[in-house]
Amino acid sequence: MRIALDAMGGDLAPQVTVEGAILAVKESRHEIILVGDQDKINRELGKPRSYAKGLPISVKHASEFIGMDEQPAQAVRQKKDSSMAVGAKLVADKQAEAFVSAGNSGASMASALLHMRRLPGVSRPAILTVFPTLEGVCALLDVGANVDCKPKNLQHFAVMGSIYMKELFNIENPRVGLLSIGEEPTKGNELTLATHSLLKSSGINYIGNVEGRDIPKGNADVVVSDGFIGNIVLKFGEGVAEMMLKLVKEEFKAHPISWVSLPFLWAALKDLRKKVDYAERGGAPLLGIDGVCLIAHGRSNAKAIKNAILAAGNFAEKNVNVEIAQEIQKLEENNRNGVNGQND
Repeated sequence: MRIALDAMGGDLAPQVTVEGAILAVKESRHEIILVGDQDKINRELGKPRSYAKGLPISVKHASEFIGMDEQPAQAVRQKKDSSMAVGAKLVADKQAEAFVSAGNSGASMASALLHMRRLPGVSRPAILTVFPTLEGVCALLDVGANVDCKPKNLQHFAVMGSIYMKELFNIENPRVGLLSIGEEPTKGNELTLATHSLLKSSGINYIGNVEGRDIPKGNADVVVSDGFIGNIVLKFGEGVAEMMLKLVKEEFKAHPISWVSLPFLWAALKDLRKKVDYAERGGAPLLGIDGVCLIAHGRSNAKAIKNAILAAGNFAEKNVNVEIAQEIQKLEENNRNGVNGQND
């Protein structure tokens, strides 16, 4: 599997991106194409401790890169030779099976849309992230690609999220919930009220409205929302996870005698940290495009980059996009025939 990696994307690039690529190829059979400033990338690859010699890693030069503070659409239009544009184009031209970037997430999405295009019938792509729960995991989408949505967009998100969880997490019939302010179907804003009626007849395992607390409880396998609310939930969840880990550490410091029990608790603490650490997930897939694009955290370390590459390869090996295109086209036929009610 050939994975194109934006070597210039992220707060600590290209050092951690190159290091992450090396870790990834050592754990997989993937070939990595490092996209970006070839001089800077080669300097990282040539460091004595990089251990990159003989590995299936190549470099694709890109003369520009898009910064975190740049306006995404404008930057993508103006910087046609950016590492993001070149990486996304490699996938579009079938020279790579997936693209990974820890850079400007808006620009990553815009580059993927520009070069890979949307899957047939998909109204809008969506970014999906996976949360740990008491029951396993829960996918939330959209978490930032679309701040304003129509009911049909959320209907498509629900179908795409359901297929993703079935194929990638082996959940046979994922429970899909609509994020709202109450479980009752009469609660919510205009968007959720209209979307509720669409999801009931969308051919998925729709369980109705769910509240924010239902996500960590594991009461749904997929939760759909517009990108504005979804991104707030994502950032809040990340903040709570970091806070809890820091509180545990501070409590140990406040009670010196508790350090005696640390050897017995260490395995449990490591497992807890692993469950809530974004680096373990690697990145968030952009669903609905005709290709594979994984958007990693801007603060990604080498471990996160490695896991993002492995996740992208796993996604590319599955039949997710073919199934999404088939189900969305079937859904749209039903919408046109009036089977699913309104399709605003």
